[in-house]
Amino acid sequence: MTPRICVSILPKNTSEALSQIEKAEEAKADYVEVRLDRMDISASLGEIAENTELPLIATNKVLSEKGFFGGTETERLQTLIEAAKNGFAYVDLDLSNPKLQETIQKLHDYSALPIVSYHKFDGPLGFSDMENVLKQQISVGASVCKIVTTANKVDDNLNLLRFVSEMANKTNLVCFCMGEVGKMSRLLSPIFGAFFTFASLESGSETALGQVPVQDMRMIYDLLGA
Repeated sequence: MTPRICVSILPKNTSEALSQIEKAEEAKADYVEVRLDRMDISASLGEIAENTELPLIATNKVLSEKGFFGGTETERLQTLIEAAKNGFAYVDLDLSNPKLQETIQKLHDYSALPIVSYHKFDGPLGFSDMENVLKQQISVGASVCKIVTTANKVDDNLNLLRFVSEMANKTNLVCFCMGEVGKMSRLLSPIFGAFFTFASLESGSETALGQVPVQDMRMIYDLLGA
């Protein structure tokens, strides 16, 4: 199976989003994550979704998640629901969100699928801890379970890839390590069974530490025969 790649973009307005999505299509991305946390409130989410056949993922990160959204939690969730209402295929929700079940139901009303995510920005997680997170994500009805940690050393990638290899048959799992040391797991996780991995559109447009440009990822997969 060819590894699937989601290109993450952080546009400021509709025009920028459409331009970046077009570039992602040219780079043969499989999905595009549209980070909404820097978007102008006048942005047309419907126009964005109508102008591509790629599945779009709506994400809206607050400051504590290394994002830029400075509004209320109610406003943040409403933006994500609007994305679902306007044709985005997936919406990324935090596992810790107190309104998680209620929001998941609203997403289903608009035929959008929930990605339930967990991030650890200060280091790795042990195998059993990741397993517990995964069980929680599955129990709340996640269509995609996303577990993202941070690698402090190379071995952190190996433990995570073993987890992906053993758990990817249970659900659609997106799982890798952030950070420069985590690039190995970003690249290899789909080969070990992850649903997809994340890439930047190009060098300099990374939305998270350790992202690799999509064209570089495709070249590496070609070299590996993946």
